[in-house]
Amino acid sequence: MFRPCIDLHEGKVKQIIGGTLADDARPVTHFETQRSPAYYARLYRSDDLRGGHVILLGPGNEDAAREALAAWPGGLQLGGGVTPRNALEWLDAGASHVIVTSYVFREGRIAWERLKELQNLVSRERLVLDLSCRKRENRYYVVTDRWQKWTETEVNAQTLNRLAEYADEFLVHAADVEGKQQGVDLDLVSLLGAQSPIPTTYAGGGRSLDDIRAVWQAGKGRLSLTIGSALDIFGGPLPYGEVVALSRSLTSRA
Repeated sequence: MFRPCIDLHEGKVKQIIGGTLADDARPVTHFETQRSPAYYARLYRSDDLRGGHVILLGPGNEDAAREALAAWPGGLQLGGGVTPRNALEWLDAGASHVIVTSYVFREGRIAWERLKELQNLVSRERLVLDLSCRKRENRYYVVTDRWQKWTETEVNAQTLNRLAEYADEFLVHAADVEGKQQGVDLDLVSLLGAQSPIPTTYAGGGRSLDDIRAVWQAGKGRLSLTIGSALDIFGGPLPYGEVVALSRSLTSRA
């Protein structure tokens, strides 16, 4: 259930409020460390936490990302600026999957020809679609370009079923609560648990063991969960070891 993360900004492992990423301002940073990306990759490898994601938050993170992937070939997914020009390079560098968002959305719409191009290039089995979203008028819409641009693509059963034809998994950040440690968006969790036809990872707001249990229940045991800034390995109060133990306990009952 638990999927770990390694967020990279300016070549360092950081935890930031994703919604504050913008070209004209410094993001709000919760945590920054001198520990290498490989340190975290090895930690996740020791606990066999497969399917975690390495995210490049802007330029200047390529070397750090390669370091993480080299520490656990085939164990981590890679997202951030993925296009047909570099997708195969990231897979060759050790990523199990590439995660794509902005490249397949243009002018607020899904660019189906681009999505098909990526699927043909890397195969459906190694493609993850990032459908990170914000809420507007009680509906969720995909946002792109560091969550600053709204699209007209609503996250609903119709969208999820159609996009599932092209991807192995979905990654969905609740952008309104991401990085704030204010609790998960259970409305979005419930929607994804009921409607997503393929494996899906929810991220955003997780801060406690109760949040993990709530996602398991509201998501009908069908969702994975990413927790970042709340973990003690990223300076937060939530013990990483307890998260791993609870995740194993829940999934063993399924």
